[in-house]
Amino acid sequence: MDFENTIGLETHVQLKTKTKMFCGCLLKTGCEPNTNVCPVCLGYPGALPVMNKEAVKLTVMSGLMLGCKVNPHAVFDRKNYFYPDMAKDYQISENGSPLCIGGGVEITLADGSKKLIRINHIHLEEDAAKINHYATTSGVDFNRGGTPLMEIVSEPDMASADEAIAYLTALKEMLVYAGVSDCNLEEGNMRSDVNISIRPVGETKLGTKVEIKNMNSFSGIHAALEHEARRQRECMAHSIPIVQETRRWDPEALETASMRSKENAHDYRYFPEPDLVPVELSEEQIEEWRALLPEKPEARRARMVEEYGIAEYDAEVLSQHKENADYYEAAAKGLDKKTAKALCNLYMSDVMALMNASGKSIGECAMTPASLAALVRLSVAGTINGPTMKELLPEIFEKGGDPEAIVKERGLGAVSDTAALEAFVDQAIAANPKSVADYKAGKKAAAGFFVGQVMKLSKGKADPKVVGPIVARKLAQL
Repeated sequence: MDFENTIGLETHVQLKTKTKMFCGCLLKTGCEPNTNVCPVCLGYPGALPVMNKEAVKLTVMSGLMLGCKVNPHAVFDRKNYFYPDMAKDYQISENGSPLCIGGGVEITLADGSKKLIRINHIHLEEDAAKINHYATTSGVDFNRGGTPLMEIVSEPDMASADEAIAYLTALKEMLVYAGVSDCNLEEGNMRSDVNISIRPVGETKLGTKVEIKNMNSFSGIHAALEHEARRQRECMAHSIPIVQETRRWDPEALETASMRSKENAHDYRYFPEPDLVPVELSEEQIEEWRALLPEKPEARRARMVEEYGIAEYDAEVLSQHKENADYYEAAAKGLDKKTAKALCNLYMSDVMALMNASGKSIGECAMTPASLAALVRLSVAGTINGPTMKELLPEIFEKGGDPEAIVKERGLGAVSDTAALEAFVDQAIAANPKSVADYKAGKKAAAGFFVGQVMKLSKGKADPKVVGPIVARKLAQL
């Protein structure tokens, strides 16, 4: 019997706020354990929560970015459980009345077709503290406890590990674009609980669901889903019942292991949070936040291809990081398509290489978009040649400056006078009779040697594209 996978994700995203969800403690990574804490996030008796409006705003913006319907009347609940990472013995969350409902994320499948992964809802809650395990002891760091946490719950619309990663990649891209979270997986800004079941092909009823908790890497999620799909099929093949449970992923053994039976909502004894009033949102407030949203990455890619004449691949790479796309578009503003494409080629190769080598983002370098555009314009116009442009780029990247002024001050303008270039070629040929003999003997690569000699004689100012044909013509006349 053939089986198919049904996969759904519950993705937890830490929101980009300055303070915690229900208190004024700062959110800052790398601090000494338990230094950014107060009676509220430590769960002291009598300490009352105060809602972080910015967290509500960022959650609503996320929902709008993902096409959700915003609930104008959302209520917080208490999710009761006993565990060291939650000092109050309950978590303030949203159960029956989440902030955002519906929506979806469109992904691209391997064959190029599109598929919509539906979202059930997005709710807002506080994050738990972090438990650190040592050789013989464990410690709880409450610095993370109380961080505004958005949980995005998908429908079980994914059929493979590849689809799950495509969904997470697109989701991360949109949330980073909207500025609601850094979605840094290494720092735990984005984590997923993975739900997977199998069912006979053609069956509409869902199979028994297994949840894999707290996955914080895309590679781990992919491997865990692949393994769990195989495990469940093996269970069916040997008539072993699949039980509803929570499992953990062991990255060393490359397998999942049972942790506990899966809890249901009634196990948490949800009830309305008595210390917080409901969130009431007006249509005017929702529209005000909607106006803050950026263009969606997919729409931006299509527009960039049309507007600047660049390749789809280049538009995709540039738009993966909003900062890169913003910088490129600021530099390309007002340029014709030929120059905008040359700008893209330089950015995709040399500029990105400089960022990687220096460890700086484009926003951290000294080069302004106007300076980069000016440098490319000089090259396209033939005022400087390609080698000169690439020689100046690292200096402007590190120190800034006006390319036009630098070229004028240092006399770096390209030698375009044909008579001058021919004189350099004649000089190079006369000085290198052995290379002339090599060329006549059939070693056509010798022509490149003469181009290099002309570049030296012109102190790098000649354009190799112009010099090449002159060299070929002169050598053919010998």
